[in-house]
Amino acid sequence: MSNSGQRETKNQRREHAREEARIMREKQKARQRRKRFFVQGGIGAAVIVIVVIIALVVVQNNQNAATASATAAGPANMKSDGILFHGVNGTATAVKTTAVKAKGKPVATDTAKLTSTANIVEYIDYQCPYCDQFLTTNLAQEDKWVASGKATLEIHPISFLDSDSQGNRYSSRAANAVACVANYDPNDFLAVTKSLYANQPAEQSSGMSNSKLLSIVQGAGATGTKIAGCVNSETFKTWVTESSARVTGGSFIGVAKTPEAFPGTPTVFVNGVPYSGSLTDASTFASFVNAQKPGTAS
Repeated sequence: MSNSGQRETKNQRREHAREEARIMREKQKARQRRKRFFVQGGIGAAVIVIVVIIALVVVQNNQNAATASATAAGPANMKSDGILFHGVNGTATAVKTTAVKAKGKPVATDTAKLTSTANIVEYIDYQCPYCDQFLTTNLAQEDKWVASGKATLEIHPISFLDSDSQGNRYSSRAANAVACVANYDPNDFLAVTKSLYANQPAEQSSGMSNSKLLSIVQGAGATGTKIAGCVNSETFKTWVTESSARVTGGSFIGVAKTPEAFPGTPTVFVNGVPYSGSLTDASTFASFVNAQKPGTAS
C-alpha cells in the first residue's frame, strides 16, 4: 500500500523550512532584546550608582571642609572666623581675641553674655554686589546701634567669587586684606569695609592690583606698618580658603538657626534669626532688627 499521501510535497517542505527559519529569527530577536534590556539596565544602574557616589563624596567633602581643623593660623581678633564689634564709650570697638591656631578650630562668640543687645552676624564676600547693596544701605545704622550699646556686629569675610575677577582672585585677596586689618588695626575694620565696597570692582572685570587695594585700605585709616607686607604676601591666604570652606560647607559658627545649605552672600542673622528682606531698604532691616530685639533701632 502506498504511503505517498503522508509525505510532504516539495512546496510544503519549503514552507515548513521557512516557518522554522522565521521562528528561529524571532527567538534570536527576542534574545537580543533581552540582552539589550539587561545591558542598558546595567548601564543605567551603574550610572545611578556613580551619581550617588559622587553626591556622597561632595557632601562628605563639604562636611569635612566645614568641620576640619585649620592647617594654618588665622588672624588675631577673629577667633570665631569673624571680627566682633561692641560699643565702648560711644564708639564701635573691636573685641580683642586670640587667633585660631594652626591645627585648631574656630570658637563661637559666647552670646550667653550678650542678652541685652541685638547680635548681628554677617557673612560677606568683598566681590559680591549684593553685599555692597546691603552694607552700603545698612552699615551706617549698624555702626550707630553698636556705638550706642544696643547691638553687636560680627563680620565674617569669606571668598567664593574669585571666578568673577578674570583670574585676579580679588575675592580672596580682599578677604586676606581685611584679615590683615583685623590682625593689626582691628578698630579700622569697619571703615576699611565701607571703603572697599565704595570702590568695589565690577564682576567679570580684572579686579584690582595690590597697590590699589592697599591704597584703599590705608586711605580708610588702616596704616599699620605691617599691613602692606601682610597684603602683598597674602599671609592669611590659607585661612581665607579654610574659613570660606567652613561657611560654604554649611558651618555658620555660633549661629543656631542656620540654613540647610549655603545660600550665598550676604547671609545675615540677628539673634540667630536669618534675614531675608530687602537689601536696599534700611528701614526694612531696622524693623527686622527691632522684631528680634525691640528698641535697638529706635
